Amino acid sequence: MTIVQSTFDAVVANRRRRKVKRAAMLATLAAIVIALFALTLSLGQSYTPPHQVIGVLLGEDIPGAAFTVGQLRLPRALLCVLAGLCFGLGGVAFQVMLRNPLASPDIIGISFGASAAAVFAIVILSLDGPAVSLIAVFSGLGVALTVYGLASRNGVAGARLILVGIAVSAMLESFVAYVLSQAPAWSLQEAMRWLTGSVNGARIDLVAPLLLALVIFGGLLLARGRDLEALRLGDEMAAGLGVSFERTRMTIMVAAVGLIACATAITGPISFVAFLSGPIAARLFGNGGSLLIPAALVGAVLVLAADYCGQFLLPSRFPVGVVTGALGAPYLLFLIIRANRNGGSL
Repeated sequence: MTIVQSTFDAVVANRRRRKVKRAAMLATLAAIVIALFALTLSLGQSYTPPHQVIGVLLGEDIPGAAFTVGQLRLPRALLCVLAGLCFGLGGVAFQVMLRNPLASPDIIGISFGASAAAVFAIVILSLDGPAVSLIAVFSGLGVALTVYGLASRNGVAGARLILVGIAVSAMLESFVAYVLSQAPAWSLQEAMRWLTGSVNGARIDLVAPLLLALVIFGGLLLARGRDLEALRLGDEMAAGLGVSFERTRMTIMVAAVGLIACATAITGPISFVAFLSGPIAARLFGNGGSLLIPAALVGAVLVLAADYCGQFLLPSRFPVGVVTGALGAPYLLFLIIRANRNGGSL
């Protein structure tokens, strides 16, 4: 009885230590997000003292700082945080659901589908503003359903879905190249923003729609977090645990696509944030526990840091999507090489 009790106590203590460690890691990530957010508001081409930043946030009309912080830096920083949360949360949901680190919206064409529709709306239909964003959102969902449908044969295999997604992306890329070849000079720059990912046109009125999407779709993902964790064990095991895996997979896919498409509609496809956030979170937190919130925080850190680097720490100013693309491409090659060496499939 003593041995059984001591074993039980050891298991409880180990579980408690893991919870404390996880809470500490989450608090650290949240603190990094807050620190980067504060840095973005305070330090740019000019320095704004913290007390002036706080005053602007509280509604004070401080000459110079009210415009620099309130009109320029604050909308940009808020969009970086919200877009990072959306990309990180949506990306890890796909990766966990399909049990494959390559199954991110960047790789399987969802982000590019939203961008392709936006480019078509800008160049061919001469639309702008909310109309372009709505077209991008519905196009991202349509591409996701198309890829899912083409890959659904006797269940959805992660490798098959990735290959179908790559093929769809290639077709969309050809379509975008044709549209850009017909684009007049005045719309070419706006179209290119949708292909690189940028927060250069950040406005405070863009924050509310993205926040609403995060609350609705992110809340849905978090509510289905336990079912998502069950899918990591495989469809048969999930069914044994009482999870309707087809219905759960469809719900999670719609929520994840909603996050990715809405973020893409506001900022364009910020490359590889959805792809990198999950693996980085898994490295930090291990495989125990849900990766949804950790990956979301990692996504916010990546976008904030990449945007600041692209603005102030490189020889020239680059959109945030260029910086994240430079980080993500080598990691993608690393994953492919590792899978090839292990003799496994994608």
